[in-house]
Amino acid sequence: MLNRNVETFIGCDNEYEESKIVIFGAPFDSTTSFRPGTRFASKAMRGESFGIETYSPYQDKDLEDIAVFDGGDLELSFGNTSRALGQIEDFTTRILEDGKIPCMIGGEHLVTLGAMRAVAKKHPDLHVIQFDAHADLREDYLGETLSHATVIHRVWDLLGDDKIFQFGIRSGDRSEFQWGKDHVFTNKFNFDGLEEIVEKLKGKPVYLTIDLDVLDPSVFPGTGTPEAGGVSFMELLNAMLKVSGLNIVACDVNELSPIYDQSGVSTAVACKVLRELLLAI
Repeated sequence: MLNRNVETFIGCDNEYEESKIVIFGAPFDSTTSFRPGTRFASKAMRGESFGIETYSPYQDKDLEDIAVFDGGDLELSFGNTSRALGQIEDFTTRILEDGKIPCMIGGEHLVTLGAMRAVAKKHPDLHVIQFDAHADLREDYLGETLSHATVIHRVWDLLGDDKIFQFGIRSGDRSEFQWGKDHVFTNKFNFDGLEEIVEKLKGKPVYLTIDLDVLDPSVFPGTGTPEAGGVSFMELLNAMLKVSGLNIVACDVNELSPIYDQSGVSTAVACKVLRELLLAI
């Protein structure tokens, strides 16, 4: 008997019914203001994932020992941001209704809003941990309220004050930081204080969103808006492991732009981050 040639992320070839986690791609970068290309991330990661192992020596765990279903990429609407976000919301809702954990591969960071809308409906007490270089707290960007630069402000619209915890932030408009002081927790540059936040969020539903540009460009150059002064891979991994004991009800990894990854190192890093995330939650 032959198997159908369907490429999945390495070790994520389980059946849907048996899987606890469902990964899927949201190939969308229509509001990227600097260098687009993140729409190609999920396909690149599936192909390049076979360059890493399913086993993690960091966690002594193996993707072969857990059940993950790869749902492929969503076919999102061109030129209609609201509709694309609605498609992501609908797909995420289906996964949640089946009692599984959605794990989305962006795409630009705005895709988080579509998944977040679904998760917030199911978990009204939802909290968010964001690892990112950028605050993403603008009210609008060039007049557009739906943008990769406004996504966390739109998430705040859903959740309100004291629900969003940002780490690694090192870029944003002055007004974003000023507004953020009254509405979100922001730790600049690194993961200092993460232990206290983890303690505070024990028992609460948490959405973990990882914008890979939190990593230093020397580690992760393949992204649309690289920012110097980022964290190392090990610092990000340790932060992921710290939050893994929380009730992670959904997560995403976003902002890999393969066309700016000529060496392939950024895609390899993204694959490794996703493997560690899947094994940790």
